[in-house]
Amino acid sequence: MDSLALGADLEPEPVVDEHSTVTLFVNGEETTLTVDHRATVLETLRERLGLTGAKKGCDHGQCGACTVLVDGRRINSCLLLAVTQDGATITTVEGLAEGQSLHPVQQAFVERDALQCGFCTPGQICSAVGMLREAADGHPSHVTEPDTATGPVALDADEIRERMSGNLCRCGAYPRIVEAIEDVIE
Repeated sequence: MDSLALGADLEPEPVVDEHSTVTLFVNGEETTLTVDHRATVLETLRERLGLTGAKKGCDHGQCGACTVLVDGRRINSCLLLAVTQDGATITTVEGLAEGQSLHPVQQAFVERDALQCGFCTPGQICSAVGMLREAADGHPSHVTEPDTATGPVALDADEIRERMSGNLCRCGAYPRIVEAIEDVIE
């Protein structure tokens, strides 16, 4: 049997569109764009929207440099596909400030000099904002006392370190980061 006869009965494979249109609410602005199904939120923010605060560190969700807030919750944007976020509200470090007034966490980082090279700082700040909301909403961490069943979780240095453990700082600014977060909760 010749090879042409084998393929004669086959239908051509349908063309699959690998792009979708999504609407994202980024830093208070509605944005509609067509994204590749493989594009992450991080890539979309940096390459399509020009928001370069969130950094591509490890690209495996292990360093936290890409942390942003999605619908108020902190996420590693390098792991989240943009196509799955149609209608989501995304806040980056650029969207935390109110005009020229820094967000209290941003201001505390400046006042405490809670950074060195600054690469991880946007992710640290977004993570801290999300972490403060989680604690206020009563979400426990690994070190939360078991009797904290309802209501806000008290944030001491151990609780802050545990909750921020997904954000790495290669420069070792951890003591100042914890102090900056403590300043915000006081």
